[in-house]
Amino acid sequence: MTQSPRFPAIAHPATDERPVDDTRHGITRVDEFAWLRADNWQEVFKDPSALDPAIRSHLEAENAYQSAMMADTAALRKKLFEEMKGRIKEDDSSVPMKDGPFAYGSSFRVGGEQPRFFRTPREGGTEEIVLDGDAEAEGKAYFRIGSCDHSSDHKRLLWSFDDKGSEFFSLRVRDIETGRDLADDVSDTSGGGVWNAGNDGFLYTRVDENHRPSKLFFHALGADPADDRLVYEEGDPGFFMDVAGSRRNDWIFISINDHETSEIRLLRTDDPTATPSLVAARETGLQYELEEGGDIFFVLTNADGAKDFKIATAPVGDPVRANWIDLVPHEPGRLILSLLAFRDFLVRLERKDGLPRIVVRERASGEEHAIAFDEEAYSLSLLGAYEYDTDVMRFSYSSMTTPAEVFDYDMRTRQRVLLKTQEVPSGHDPDRYVTRRLMATSHDGELVPVSLIHHRDTPLDGSAPALLYGYGSYGISIPAAFNTNLLSLVDRGFVYAIAHVRGGKDKGFAWYEDGKREKKANTFRDFIAVASHLVSAGYTSHHLIVAQGGSAGGMLMGAVANMAPEHFGGIIAEVPFVDVLTTMLDDTLPLTPPEWPEWGNPIASEKDYLTIAAYSPYDNVAALDYPPILAVAGLTDPRVTYWEPAKWIARLRARSASANPALFKIHMDSGHGGASGRFSRLEEIAYVYAFAIKVAGAVDGNP
Repeated sequence: MTQSPRFPAIAHPATDERPVDDTRHGITRVDEFAWLRADNWQEVFKDPSALDPAIRSHLEAENAYQSAMMADTAALRKKLFEEMKGRIKEDDSSVPMKDGPFAYGSSFRVGGEQPRFFRTPREGGTEEIVLDGDAEAEGKAYFRIGSCDHSSDHKRLLWSFDDKGSEFFSLRVRDIETGRDLADDVSDTSGGGVWNAGNDGFLYTRVDENHRPSKLFFHALGADPADDRLVYEEGDPGFFMDVAGSRRNDWIFISINDHETSEIRLLRTDDPTATPSLVAARETGLQYELEEGGDIFFVLTNADGAKDFKIATAPVGDPVRANWIDLVPHEPGRLILSLLAFRDFLVRLERKDGLPRIVVRERASGEEHAIAFDEEAYSLSLLGAYEYDTDVMRFSYSSMTTPAEVFDYDMRTRQRVLLKTQEVPSGHDPDRYVTRRLMATSHDGELVPVSLIHHRDTPLDGSAPALLYGYGSYGISIPAAFNTNLLSLVDRGFVYAIAHVRGGKDKGFAWYEDGKREKKANTFRDFIAVASHLVSAGYTSHHLIVAQGGSAGGMLMGAVANMAPEHFGGIIAEVPFVDVLTTMLDDTLPLTPPEWPEWGNPIASEKDYLTIAAYSPYDNVAALDYPPILAVAGLTDPRVTYWEPAKWIARLRARSASANPALFKIHMDSGHGGASGRFSRLEEIAYVYAFAIKVAGAVDGNP
């Protein structure tokens, strides 16, 4: 493979090689680019200016290089941005959700980057802005609101923000009547909190210097946060902790979990500093969560071999595992995803045959009914509720061609009311597009679901470019939802496809298990099989496929680039988890101990070490004909640290047999999620799409 003629012949930045040896289980690895990891990374997360000047200089050189290599896409990026912006209703607003005398919602102003939170009288009326994100973000390079929770007496807001991108959130309390924040400013939190019954204090989790939420505190309004009472501390660094409240404001749930095991402790909101009571002790592989239901808890769990989960009940007075009674039994292949309980009804979101559905159960009779939908592939979400004593629940529906619709559904009469349809100001005609659900045969005969969309006029003769997206980890399933941004590709003749590979839960919990740890290679092989299926079915050709994935999906990108570079015309890896082995060997990093159940513990296990070493993208870079590659990262990212993609790109250049470019774009003032503003985020998407168009076709956007 020669260098793509679509990129100029500009020399890439030189990266010093400073070899460092690491020996584990008698196996020695050499990392020539380990120096890119800042020794003071904890400090950099809170103060990016503390970055070693030599590392900063290298990252800035990378940005200058990618900017020069992408300079001819400037007009295209501007055009893409304007198109995507034109599909957004700038003064968009959510449908307010009722709670007591008020209804609460969020909105944007024309030109605004950040959301505003408002309330109206319950049955409608004048909006009262209770928190203005644009005003709070003024003068900040990065700003993101983490949570905004009103007290049950409707007098105060508990809200949080992150102004570095490193996910160290500050919690504040706002007096709604005056619009002013109280002196209660708690730093280094996870971003959420739960009011006590009297609304004169709240519980929250604080993160340590390694970004682990291990301590639960109670803060009394007006007190010095330094004196906050420690309520519970989790001693195992392999478990994360968060706190949430019930909708009846009776209970506080302390959830402690890793990727395969969970444990819940309970507090009453009227006694938040008591010793939390244990529901079921952690047992490796046992997962459960609680939903309040009056005098009972509903328990969503995989206990007793219920791989795809079942629903049990437990008495509020003594909800220990011995008292769990099955209500909705386990059904293999029907994965129950979430629950929502009301006084007279229980609602569950489940996935069966690869598609989601909503099932409503009448609590008194046990009678059930499902809400029906007609399209071949679609996305569903339960939108929650503030109130418990109601017959009305809210959900959203969309497909790859149908804009999002928000419904209120009367569970008693079975009538749905359309409250809102996503507006596309520049226009959208769903009849111009085709959405399909395909099945691709993987290496072992498994059928991998594929959701795709293309313009009705796109020729299906192998000449169309394609953007193929994949994730495939942690059991996360990528929904076939409406996305106005991707229309900028589809209108240019692209086929956009989502590969629902193993490692997600698209076909049940077993689909997840068959794509983790020692079976992780199935994720990569599934993705490669989908690419081949799209080619054999005439949707595209291998040299026209641009693969895309982020975070763990970025690891997927690195793996398939090593395994089958000839299958792809380009690779886009956003915040990519590509140095898997090194990260899993470093137990000081924020996510490493809790990640061991997902990937394996290479410190303790030679088998896990060898398994990860066999696919870790950084460790398997070789003298191959790689296609053009783009990596995107954030300096203050605590989830996938910036040095992973920085090292990966450097090694690709050092070892690759390809003349194709490897670009690295790093945001120096943001973290894992990229830019925080809605329009600045569109500029990032425009950049990524421009790379895909540049790789697959002409820069003017007409492949």
